[in-house]
Formats: sequence, structure tokens, C-alpha cells
Amino acid sequence: MGSNMYICANLKCITHLLDHIRQQLQATTLIEWLAFGFGVAQVVLALKNKTINFYAGIISVCLYIYVFYSYGLYAESILNLYYLMVSVAGIFLWQQKDQASITFTTSREWMMTLMIAILSWAVLFLILKNFTPSTVPFLDAFVTAAAWAGTWLLIKRKVENWIILNLSNIVAIPLQIYKGLELTSLLTCIYVVVAVLGYVEWRKNASRQTSS
Repeated sequence: MGSNMYICANLKCITHLLDHIRQQLQATTLIEWLAFGFGVAQVVLALKNKTINFYAGIISVCLYIYVFYSYGLYAESILNLYYLMVSVAGIFLWQQKDQASITFTTSREWMMTLMIAILSWAVLFLILKNFTPSTVPFLDAFVTAAAWAGTWLLIKRKVENWIILNLSNIVAIPLQIYKGLELTSLLTCIYVVVAVLGYVEWRKNASRQTSS
């Protein structure tokens, strides 16, 4: 009897969760759906080391600038503005032959990455806390700062960019769910999986280049 009640309770919880997800997906705007689609295309193309990933990324981030601002995630909106500039720069950098090789991050580059993360987090946190109505200034700033640092490594084709980007992604998922952006949180979950695959693939590529 007790086990049956336990099973029924779990089924009710699952049904309630599925209903909630369905309602949220139905409420998702066309802009967020388009941003999601182009975002998926961007990470898949980046995993394949294709320069065209930046074109899909440009469309996605332009849409997400509006989406995140509308939901009060101001730092993530700024982050996507940064992604827009990085995507444009990335098109030119990735087309250069001397930038084509995937390499490991040096000690000096790690120091620069850490500086970017810490300084940008501090500045963003202070701005969000004192000059915006943000309800999540600490986490919003952290997600953006880590993503800025990871993207800097990405455009330099450094293997470890995937690690830093995933740190940002893992924190972003519950933050986006909290703000009602379930579809975007699903995209971020996809980013996590792609980042793991990207790290493995890029590490193999860099190791082959180092040994050759």
C-alpha cells in the first residue's frame, strides 16, 4: 500500500513537471525560439571548428540581447552584446591561417583569463547592484564574467575555453529557470554537452599538432 502511494505521488510530480514545461514552452515567444535555433546551430558549427558558426551566433545573440533585457537579466544582455562584437572579430581571426591551429592555454594566457573574469565580475556586480533593478546581481555578473573570459580563449582557439564556458553555463541554467526562461535553459544544457564534446575533440586536435 505504501509503495503504491509513493509511486502515485511520484507520478503526480512528474505529470505536474511535464505540464509546467508544456505551459512554459507554449508561452515562449517566437524571438526566443529563433534565438534558440540559431544558438544550437552556432555551437554545433563551433564544435566542428567551422568559421560559419559566428554567422549563426550573430543572429542568435542579437535576438538574445532583447530576450535577456526583457526578463531582467541585464548582465547577460550585455554579455550577448559582447558576443556580437566577438563574433564579428572571430570571423576575421578564424579566417587567418596563422590562427587556424588549436592550442593549449599558456600560463600567461591563464593570468589574462583570470584578470578578465575577476575585473569584469566586480564591475558588473557593482553596476547591477547599484544602478539596475536586478534581483540576481551576483549570479548574473558571474555568468557574464566567466563567459567573457571563456570567449576570449575561444577566439584564440584555446582548448580550455570549453572549461570556462561550461562553468558559466552550469551557473546560468538555474538562473535562467528562475527567471522563467526554460527554453533558453534547455539551450544552455545543450551548450554544456557540446562544451564537453568540444573539449575532448579540441584536446585531441591540439595533442596531435603538438606531437607532429
